[in-house]
Amino acid sequence: MDTLTSATEWFTTPWSFAFIQRALLVSVVAGVVCAVLSCWMTLIGWSLMGDAVSHAVLPGVVLSYMFGLPFAAGALVFGAGSVALIGVVNRTSRVKEDAVIGVVFTAMFALGLVLISRVPSQTDLGHILFGNVLGVSDTDIRQILLLGAAVLLVIWYKHRDLTLYAFDPVHAHALGINPRLLETLLLGLLSVTVVVALQAVGIILVVAMVIIPGATAYLLTDRFERMLLISSAVAVLAALTGVFTSFHLNVSTGGTIVLTQATAFALAYLFSPRHGVLWKSRIARRLRAHTPTH
Repeated sequence: MDTLTSATEWFTTPWSFAFIQRALLVSVVAGVVCAVLSCWMTLIGWSLMGDAVSHAVLPGVVLSYMFGLPFAAGALVFGAGSVALIGVVNRTSRVKEDAVIGVVFTAMFALGLVLISRVPSQTDLGHILFGNVLGVSDTDIRQILLLGAAVLLVIWYKHRDLTLYAFDPVHAHALGINPRLLETLLLGLLSVTVVVALQAVGIILVVAMVIIPGATAYLLTDRFERMLLISSAVAVLAALTGVFTSFHLNVSTGGTIVLTQATAFALAYLFSPRHGVLWKSRIARRLRAHTPTH
């Protein structure tokens, strides 16, 4: 009975605090938005692009803070600008795309760090880099809900075109769908999604939230619709577990959320019924056992 009571209190006690309720709302919304988009990021192979955009928004966030503007304004401008810059340099030089991405996102991140050094308050440095989900304001929550809803609405409206582009861009082009336009749309959605998750985990960890859920779901199913559901479920469970665990252990909330997602990926990597390492090893042993020796 004591064990059951302790387990119940572990889940119920945090709910009595308003800042935990707000943190759960932000973490779940940001997690679901990132998880849905991460399915396309995984299929297309844009993990490095997600890393680039998440780091490139730093100067915009710092400038927004310095001029008293919403973080989203500067982040969106620099996120879209960095994507455009990557495209221009890639098309007008012999440098390969992965190298261009590395140059642009590291340069943008360095610019952000230089700008941060001009901001007198060091407290905000931690908020920008590592998130501040326990201290979100009403304005932050409204911004996250609005941007998150906008991303999900666009994805729902363009769902079929985006899925076709992810699986077969040549066929999509043959059907009259402009792959370049869909690529631009996805990159724009990625920029907005980074802003949505910024308050929850910060710039450094946001790339994990747009990669891990989709990668985990990819190991667990071969159907895209189911992949979207599994990815979202992983994000929601990680948000709940991460917020509760960080409350009781007094550790970083964003870091705990990402570690929970990473744990889910590790479990899928090992125990996935069809693609897990241990499962494939078991099948291989069975095949060797039934193979006649000469």
